[in-house]
This record gives sequence, structure tokens and C-alpha cells, in this order.
Amino acid sequence: MRLLLAAGLAMVAFAANSVLNRSALSGGGVDPVAFGLLRLVAGAAVLAPLALLRGKRLKFGGTGRAIGAAAMLVYVFGFSLAYLHLDAGLGALILFGCVQVTMFGGALGAGERVPPLRWAGALIAFAGLIWLLWPGTGSALGPAPVAAPAMAVAGAAWGVYSLAGRRGGDPLAGTAANFVAAAGVAVIGSGVIALWSGAGALQMDARGAALAVLSGAVTSGLGYALWYSVLPRLTAAGAGAAQLSVPVIAMAGGAVFLGEAITRDFVLGAVIVLGGVALSLGRRGR
Repeated sequence: MRLLLAAGLAMVAFAANSVLNRSALSGGGVDPVAFGLLRLVAGAAVLAPLALLRGKRLKFGGTGRAIGAAAMLVYVFGFSLAYLHLDAGLGALILFGCVQVTMFGGALGAGERVPPLRWAGALIAFAGLIWLLWPGTGSALGPAPVAAPAMAVAGAAWGVYSLAGRRGGDPLAGTAANFVAAAGVAVIGSGVIALWSGAGALQMDARGAALAVLSGAVTSGLGYALWYSVLPRLTAAGAGAAQLSVPVIAMAGGAVFLGEAITRDFVLGAVIVLGGVALSLGRRGR
């Protein structure tokens, strides 16, 4: 029971990232760059001390760290840019689907043997994403066609991040080091861009800053720490099945806290995407 509760709390934390991002950005009090920057800094401020207190070493050299930090940057800022216009649940579904499709492609590229059931599940999930993104369905593109592609890129980046993380090493220490490296690059990069362009400070009010810190420190930092503490005790199928709940929780959170509508097209796309992912997980679980 305690394991299920911890896993459930971690999934709520992951879904809450979508609700917090959407809430902050839809209010107009913070811009996507400022939100992403503060989220990275807050996450690093929580994860790095937590890893060190547990006796972990933070390693910043090597190709793997560079890939992880770069993927983290693309994910965080693509995520924030997308939530200028996407609803929380829809954004989480696109993100989740693209993560799974990217990891499927990574398995193929690595020469892994892919069973027919996983092929079928990946193709079904991909079809659901096409349904969500196809012009004319009224689901994802809407008046801001850059939002859904930005979330798709964020999902692909997180898929690359996950693939890189499978190569070994402690996941908590690796995530902490990636947050620190990504935050450092983001701070330096934003400062250089501001000096070069002559632009003023990033747009951020107190509410937007508070939501960004909450997203980085709690639902990202502590959420990841909680997930990595329970992950070794879950089967591959159990971990995958748990993550299927994230878009659904985000959809419910968006409806309850942000008043977002749940459309027929979205429900259909969600059923197709999550059903395909569940199908592909079944074979690996057995």
C-alpha cells in the first residue's frame, strides 16, 4: 500500500507540472523563458543538496551529461512555450505520447528486438498523436500552431533524456547534475541574450514566480526524487502503467482548477494514445 501511495503521489506531481505551467502562463504574468529558467534553478536547488545528503556524487563531465543537460533544456523551454496555448491535459498527452514514440525509435536504433505487440502499440499511439495534431480536428493546433509542435519537441527531448539515462549511473545523482548543468547554461544564456539584444528583465510577477518555484522545487525536484525511490521496486510494466495515469490526472486537474473543457476529440485521441502505449507495455511486462 505504501509503495502504491508513493507511486501515485509521484504521478500526481508529474501531472501537476502541466497544471502549474498552464496556470502561470495563461495568466500572462510570466513569460515562458522566465518560467523555465526559474523552474530549472529551483529544481537544481532542491535536487543537488538532496543527492549530496544521500552521499551521491554529481558528475558534470562526459558526453552523457552533455546530452542529458541539452535534452533537459529543450524539454523545459519547449514545455513552457507550448503551455502558452495548450490545455494542461492535452499538453501532457502530447508530451507523453512523443516520449514513448521517441523511446521506441531509440530501441530500434539500438538494434533491440521489438516484438510485434510493441510494434502494434507504438503505431496505435502514433496514430493517436496524428489525430490530435492533424489540422481540422480542432484538438491541438487551434489558433497557435506552434504550441503543439513545441510540446512534441519537448516530448522527444524527454525521450532522448530517458534513453541517455538508461546507460547507467545513479538516476537521482544524474538528474540532479543535469538540472544543475541545465540551470547554469540557461542563466548564462539568458544573460548573454539580454545584453546582446538590449532587452529588459524577463517578465515575471509574484504569482508566476511562485508557481515556477513550486514546479521546479516540489513537483519536479521532489517528484523526481520520490519516483526514483520507488522505481527499483516496480516492474517495467508497473512503472509504465503508472505513467499512463499522468495525462489523465493532468486532464482532471485542468478541468477542476483551470476550467478547461474536455472535448470529444481529446477523449478519442487520449484513448488511442494511451491504449497504444498500454498495449506495447503488456509484452514487456510479461
